[in-house]
Amino acid sequence: MRLRVAAAGVLLSAVFIQPVQPAHAAVPEAGRRPAHVPADADAAMSAFVTTFWDPAKKYFYTNSDRQIHEHAHGPENGRYTDFWWEAQLWELVMDAYQRTGKATYRTMIDDVYAGFLAYYPTFENDFNDDLGWWALASARAYEITRNTTYLDRSRSLFDRIWAEQDSTYGGGIWWQNNTRNQKNVATNAPAVLTATKLYAATGDASYLNRARDLFAWIKANLQESGHVYDHLEGSGTLVKWDFTYNFGTYISAAAALYKATGTASYLADARAAADWATANLTNGGTVLHEGVNDGGGFKARLIRGLNTLVTEHGQRQYLPFLQRNATQAWQHRRTSDGLVGPDWSAPAPSTYLQSLTAAAAVSTLQIVQPDGNSGLQPENGVYEAENARPSGIGSESSQPGFSGRGYLAGWNTARQTLTFHVNVASAGAHQLRFRYAAGAGDATRRVLVNGAQVTAGQPFASTGGWGTWNTAVLSGVNLARGYNTIQLEMGSNFLNLDRLDITR
Repeated sequence: MRLRVAAAGVLLSAVFIQPVQPAHAAVPEAGRRPAHVPADADAAMSAFVTTFWDPAKKYFYTNSDRQIHEHAHGPENGRYTDFWWEAQLWELVMDAYQRTGKATYRTMIDDVYAGFLAYYPTFENDFNDDLGWWALASARAYEITRNTTYLDRSRSLFDRIWAEQDSTYGGGIWWQNNTRNQKNVATNAPAVLTATKLYAATGDASYLNRARDLFAWIKANLQESGHVYDHLEGSGTLVKWDFTYNFGTYISAAAALYKATGTASYLADARAAADWATANLTNGGTVLHEGVNDGGGFKARLIRGLNTLVTEHGQRQYLPFLQRNATQAWQHRRTSDGLVGPDWSAPAPSTYLQSLTAAAAVSTLQIVQPDGNSGLQPENGVYEAENARPSGIGSESSQPGFSGRGYLAGWNTARQTLTFHVNVASAGAHQLRFRYAAGAGDATRRVLVNGAQVTAGQPFASTGGWGTWNTAVLSGVNLARGYNTIQLEMGSNFLNLDRLDITR
């Protein structure tokens, strides 16, 4: 994974966690059948294959219009998906096969591998996380097909990755072979998962020992009380980016070790990370938007990790979260081609969509137990500002007393805006409660709902300091049933925004 996406923000700590409660299903929309049933998983996969699969090249296109745009890192100048994306899409095919047992998808498992080999015959790549995703997917392909070609590939790739492990920072595998500039969760957690699969496939205890050692290093260096960070760099600086991708791979690694060893502490590790992610990495209970390109597919890894806890380890407390998100994503698909966009709280955009982004929802529908929920899912009414959609506003977590992961700060110019994408159960008047700090004196902000101005100058009275929080209330705001946007634009003076609460 070459690109680093910072849409989720760089947040240093959290002192308060807002629990996420599963929302009830909305009333079915007229003319729409229930969502998240097996037929929806079929439809989602069919739409994805129709749009992105090239049966002649046996390869997936990068974009839904099959043209070259951004993230042009794959074969034929980026017309086809790049190295690690194709591994994720290979796993999507496996998801569909394991759910349906259809011969079409069984054939596609072999075809995707053959198509990839045509472009990357030696798996040439300097990034160990990219290699790691193919090692992991190959191990899974062996589990499904018992074709030893896949087992041999997984073992050879894992050996290449393991050769880049050393004692710098006390252990761990380097992200990039040539530069050796960081050691991250993205490389090391999937390697743990692969090693446990190779141990199960071969009985070779050295794989299990390596998995244990790697996980112990990750736990000691890249997480704290379930809060999973991103990487170590330089002289040992810990970079504390929050990505659903890292939480998902950490959860999966811990769960795999629990399955392999029966050691209860691994399950506790997985649950701690799952609890932190489901409480903090959401937009009102919907998995947060992390941008496009690599970030568009990050949430799929979190969904996989949580689903493993539910299906393999009896942790059904996460099932309502998974089911609600599956329904939420699918109900926001676009009608033209059945594809889902990068923000599951909002309708998919009409522009081209990237394959990795669209695949996140499709994988979710394949693996999560359907519940027959209907319509758009109303969110829990708690919207952390750092998980919304800022433009030009940075995030911080240095002042005490904030909720969630932090707050948005340094907001004092006209070009800076903040948009909340929200889903409510019913139409009518709602109360908006903005939790904020105004340490530089009284401030105002223009508020728009669904593009229409509600007030030109919502007041935010001075709080007397940046570590003092207050609540500004805007009552009688009419919201439509289901999806709405609430946008704040610059008015006057500096403002730090922590959270929006919406009630009837």
